[in-house]
Amino acid sequence: MTAATETPKPNLLELLWRAAPETGRGPRKALTVDEVVRAAVGLADAEGLEAVTVRRLAQELGKAPMTLYTYVPGKTELVALMLDSLFEGMDRTAAQGPWRERLAAVARDNYALYRAHPWAAAASPSRPPLGPGQCAKYEHELVALEGLGLSDVEMDDALAYLLAFVRTAAQDAAQSDAERETSGMDDEEWWEANGPLLAKVLDTERFPTAVRVGQAAGEAHDAAYNAEHAFAFGLERTLDGLAALIER
Repeated sequence: MTAATETPKPNLLELLWRAAPETGRGPRKALTVDEVVRAAVGLADAEGLEAVTVRRLAQELGKAPMTLYTYVPGKTELVALMLDSLFEGMDRTAAQGPWRERLAAVARDNYALYRAHPWAAAASPSRPPLGPGQCAKYEHELVALEGLGLSDVEMDDALAYLLAFVRTAAQDAAQSDAERETSGMDDEEWWEANGPLLAKVLDTERFPTAVRVGQAAGEAHDAAYNAEHAFAFGLERTLDGLAALIER
């Protein structure tokens, strides 16, 4: 097949909006882009985004690897499609109540999404895929900032600030989960195994503040790090920061 007669590959926006032109040539495809994306999301949820390769995805779908390139040009486009699919199907709490409650609901909805799909927080790009899921998500979340006296640019900045905190908190929580899985011990078991050594090496005269505060935090959270507490605490401080802008 010459370059003049090759079927052009759809660009990312065409794929996101399912607007790729039909060529009318060749056999009817046995799969849809949606089916490929659902399989990729399931694989990423089960084994992490690094497991999502063309060869492995083709194996999951019972197809030849080269076949998948007729649906999605590469992994970059596939990840964008996966994220947009999650954004389109995520739970969205209705915007109601004072502004702090509305923004807290936005944060919790996003945190729940990333906790259910840990790979998504790290995969979210700085330039979000402008598909139907991302656009619906953006529209819904901006409503929580409507009517507060902010300019349009400030509304966008405030939302980006909030969501950046949520992504970081979700990544930290996922890392904590991974460390527990790798060690094969929960926090209580880890402290039982390592506590005696720490008691010897952490000199209260050399590290008086660290020992005191660390012990108090550990007893309060029953762990060296509690992801859910960190998210709740950080969310309130993030909203405090936005209050300086909104309530000025």
